[in-house]
Amino acid sequence: MLSVINSGAMLLLRRCRGLTLLSTRRLPVAPAVASCAVRLRSSSAEDQGSYQRAHRPGWRHAVAGLLAGTGAVLAYGLHQHKAEQEAAYPIFSQEEVTSHRSLQDGVWVTYKGGVYDITEFVAMHPGGDKILLAAGGALEPFWALYAVHNQEHVLEMLSEYKVGELNAEDLKKQKTMQTLDPYSSDPERHPVLRINNLKPFNAEPPPEILSDSFITPSAFFFKRNHLPVPQVDPATYLLQVEGLPGGLLTLSLEELKTRFPKHTVTATLQCAGNRRSEMNAVKQVKGLNWGIAAISNATWSGARLRDVLLAAGYGPDVARRAGHVQFEGLDKDVTGTTYGASIPLNKAVSEEGDVLLAYEMNGADLPADHGYPVRVVVPGVVGARNVKWLGKIIVSADESSSHWQQNDYKGFSPGTDWDTVNFKSAPAIQELPVQSAITAPADGAVVDRSSEELTVKGYAWSGGGREVVRVDVSLDGGKTWQVAQIRSSEKGQAPEGTPPTGRAWAWKLWEITAPLPPGAKELKIVCKAVDNSYNMQPDTVAPIWNLRGVLSNAWHRVNVKIREDEREE
Repeated sequence: MLSVINSGAMLLLRRCRGLTLLSTRRLPVAPAVASCAVRLRSSSAEDQGSYQRAHRPGWRHAVAGLLAGTGAVLAYGLHQHKAEQEAAYPIFSQEEVTSHRSLQDGVWVTYKGGVYDITEFVAMHPGGDKILLAAGGALEPFWALYAVHNQEHVLEMLSEYKVGELNAEDLKKQKTMQTLDPYSSDPERHPVLRINNLKPFNAEPPPEILSDSFITPSAFFFKRNHLPVPQVDPATYLLQVEGLPGGLLTLSLEELKTRFPKHTVTATLQCAGNRRSEMNAVKQVKGLNWGIAAISNATWSGARLRDVLLAAGYGPDVARRAGHVQFEGLDKDVTGTTYGASIPLNKAVSEEGDVLLAYEMNGADLPADHGYPVRVVVPGVVGARNVKWLGKIIVSADESSSHWQQNDYKGFSPGTDWDTVNFKSAPAIQELPVQSAITAPADGAVVDRSSEELTVKGYAWSGGGREVVRVDVSLDGGKTWQVAQIRSSEKGQAPEGTPPTGRAWAWKLWEITAPLPPGAKELKIVCKAVDNSYNMQPDTVAPIWNLRGVLSNAWHRVNVKIREDEREE
C-alpha cells in the first residue's frame, strides 16, 4: 500500500508541481505562471492568490487520497483539478503564437488546439534544435512524419508545457477554404518547406534536413510546379502514346501496372535553378531564388519507358525516323496549354537509360505534388524534363515545341543579356554538371572553441550517370584541403555496391569532422566534388553567371564564426 501511495504522490508532484506555490519556470511575455504549468493573465499578487485559493479543493482531495490510500479519491481530485485547469487557460491568437519563434522571444507551438511554451524543452529535445522548425506553428505536420512522438509519455511531457488555447477563429483557418482560385485544390504541404513561390507552389526543405537521409522523405522532397496541381481520377486516367506512323497505344493506370514489369530506380532530381541565389548575389537574374536544396533523392518504381514504346510499336528501327520523345503533362494554364518537355530518343529507348513511367515514390503512390498518378523519371537529366501528371507521350523527329523546352532552361554566356539573348542559339539543358553543397553548418553559424572540432555535411551529385568519386573540403577558403567521407546509403546501413558505369543516378552524402584551427576566429568552409570523368566544379560564380540563373555549380562556401570561451578572454 505504501508503494501505491508513494507512486501516486510522485505522479501528483510531477503533474502539479506548483499547487501551493507559483512555478519557478521562465515566464512567457504575456501570461504569468501558475500551478501545473497553467499561465494566466494576472496583474497582481492578489489575483494569483485568488487563483490558488480557487484550486485548494483539488489539493485537499489529492492529499486525502494519498493519506487514505484510496485511488478513487486521488483520481477524483486530479480530475477536478484538470477540469478547473483547462477552464482557466488563456486564449491566444495564431499571431501571438507566431511571435514566439526564437529562444529569445520564447518558443511556442500548437497541438490539437492547445498552445505550448516549449522554450525550456528545446535544449533537452533528443532531435536537437530541429524542433525549432515548428516554432510559432503546429506540431502535427512534424509528428505525422515521426511516429515516435505518438506515445502517451510524449503527450504527458507536452502537457506540462501548456500555456493556453488557440482561439476558435484560428482553429477554423487551419482548414483551407475552398475558393474559385485555380490553386485551391492544391495539396497540403509540410510547413518546414521554404516557399519560393506560393502559386504555383515552389519550395525547398531546410538544408540541414536534406542531408539527414539518403532517401529524401516525400514530404521534404523539393517541390517545383509550373501550373496548378491537376486533380486526376485514377479510375479514368489514360496515357496516350502516339507520334510517327506505326505506333499507337492507350493505357489505363491498371494496365500500366499489370502489363509491364515493375522496375525500381534510386535517382536524384535537381532543378536547373538550384543555387540560383548565389548568381543573384553576383548580378540579378530572372527566376525563383532557390537556395541549395532544390535537389532531392528518392526511389521511383514503375514501367520502363522503353517497354511501353516497344508495346506501342516503336521497335529498334524507330531511331531511323525519330530523334526525340516528347511528354505532355495534365497540368494546364488558363488557356489550356499543358506543361511539356522532351528528351533524346536514345536516352528513352536505351536499356541503360533507366527512364521510368513511375507510379510510386519511396514505396508508395506518387504524392499529388510529385505527379500522381504517373510521371516520367529521367535519371541523370535536369528536373524540367521529368514531366509530372503525364498524359501523353509523342515519338517525334522534333523536340517538344513547349515554352519550357524552347525558351527556358538553357544556359548562356555571362555577357548575354535580355536585349541580346537568342534562345534558339542554345541547346536545351539535359544532363547537369557536377554539383555539391554544404548542408551543415549554416552560413553565419557560430561554434564554440570548447567544442574543439567541427563536423561539416553535404551532398554531391553529377548528371548523366557520372559517379561522384571524391569531395574535397577546405576550412580556410581553399588554401588547404581534406577529403570527406562519402556514402551512398542510409547511415548505419551497408553501403550499396558501385553502380554500373554511366548509371550512378543517386547522389552521395558526405561528411567530415576536423579540429578547429588554433587561433582562427572564422572558418571559410568550401566544398567541391569530382566525378568519375574528372569533371570538377568551377571555383567562383561570376564566370558561369547567366541571365536565367541556371547551372549554378561553383564551389559552395559557408562562413562560420568561432566563439572563444569567456573564461579565456
